Amino acid sequence: MIRVVIADDQAAVWAGFAALIAAEDGMQVAGEAADGREAVDLARRVLPHVVLMDIRMPRLDGLEATRLICTDPALTTTRVLVLTTFDLDEYVYAALRSGASGFLLKDAGPAELLQAIRVIAAGEALLAPSITKRLIAEFAARPDGRQAPSELRYLTEREHEVLRLVAAGLSNEEIAARLVISRLTAKTHVSRILRKLGCRDRAQLVTLAYETGLVTPRADTRAEHQAAPSASPQNQ
Repeated sequence: MIRVVIADDQAAVWAGFAALIAAEDGMQVAGEAADGREAVDLARRVLPHVVLMDIRMPRLDGLEATRLICTDPALTTTRVLVLTTFDLDEYVYAALRSGASGFLLKDAGPAELLQAIRVIAAGEALLAPSITKRLIAEFAARPDGRQAPSELRYLTEREHEVLRLVAAGLSNEEIAARLVISRLTAKTHVSRILRKLGCRDRAQLVTLAYETGLVTPRADTRAEHQAAPSASPQNQ
């Protein structure tokens, strides 16, 4: 049973989400929060699998609430799916930097939302290629100069290659086709990279890759265009 917390300051919005989730087999609403502070407190109390997080909320916004949840040692199995009506680069960038595992607009259809919850709950990341493309541009425009982790030296040559393709927004299936390997082998490589670099999911891996300069936006933008990825979630 996937336990979901809904954090949104608009009652009509969270009521709609709650009804949708409650009617779905295998899911249940673990609670609702009207602001970021309440969302953090609620998450610590009920330990949900997924938090649907609005960005603009009183007292504490969704970005800071996301950061607090994703850095809490007691919430290592909780994932945050950011929902917003604002399709702006700044929100995408900030949400993923805060530790969110996915980003979805509120006008997404019911089936898309439910599938996103399942993807996030499974420990995977919801990164559509269009979002990854904007992230690449954002990281190129404002490199943070974060130091690359020392664990990078433990990556094999093949894992470095896979890392560059992940950062370019390619799915496991596309990585497999590019490297002429099986999808299972591609997934294994990604899982090992996540473990070696201490990243909780694919979204954090992409963020780490660009913030630390492990990959260069220009080269990986070319890789993304050559692969022409579909708009499906990125599977770990």
